[in-house]
Amino acid sequence: MSGTVTEPLKVGLVGWGAIGRVVGTALAAGEVPGAALHCVVDNRPLGEAAPADQVPFETAIARCDLIVEAAGQGVVREWGERVLTAGTDLLVASTGALTDEDLAKRLLGAGPGRVYFTGGAVGGLDLLQAVRALGPLDEVTLTTTKLPGTLEQPWMDEELLNRLRTATGPVEVMRGTAREIPVKFPRSTNVAASVALAVGDLDAVRVRVVADPAAVRTRHVIEASGPHGAYRFEASHTPDAGTPATSAVVPYAVLRSLGAIAGRPGQIL
Repeated sequence: MSGTVTEPLKVGLVGWGAIGRVVGTALAAGEVPGAALHCVVDNRPLGEAAPADQVPFETAIARCDLIVEAAGQGVVREWGERVLTAGTDLLVASTGALTDEDLAKRLLGAGPGRVYFTGGAVGGLDLLQAVRALGPLDEVTLTTTKLPGTLEQPWMDEELLNRLRTATGPVEVMRGTAREIPVKFPRSTNVAASVALAVGDLDAVRVRVVADPAAVRTRHVIEASGPHGAYRFEASHTPDAGTPATSAVVPYAVLRSLGAIAGRPGQIL
């Protein structure tokens, strides 16, 4: 007797930017077994650029099994709970939105849809989660180094902006916790939130943001220590050519998460 044929997961993609274009193109080409691009949501008319129907968000929720967020923290805040309460699953790329603990609680408590997160531009999170089960870590730090132009924000005063724009070497832009930093840099520090989610404590992760005009690659260094051991992870990524605030690897991390959700065999989760 032949096995039951399972229909591909109907995926709605929100955002046709640096992440969405890569994810949507791969899905449309059948590169993720068990998942198919069903529609695209974006606030700009995409025309033939999108390889699937462009629809309003409400339509995507009604049509799809899974919504992939690739458009920023604001989308998670505005639509996340509505996606889940409609019974549709949600894969979040902009994990920085989860530094809002009230939002995080609402998403994790909502249903019947399920919420998933992707690690994005950093590794080692599974090990930090495992160590956390042994007991709290004494110290967790993250140092993120990027090109100065990718870190400029509307809230910065002229003095800080001038320091960034005239820097000839590394400049510390800000220090804070994983609760504070992603709010200040919503497009550049989702990694801080991802580390905090793995550790289980937004305030336990100390974050340092550095601007470096020589940072051809975006660099993230995670250091953690506790009674059970000491850990250090370093990732150095080429930025996306069109959107330097995003590492080029991020859409492929999203695709890997999609493959796991869709049930691709032989994958380490």
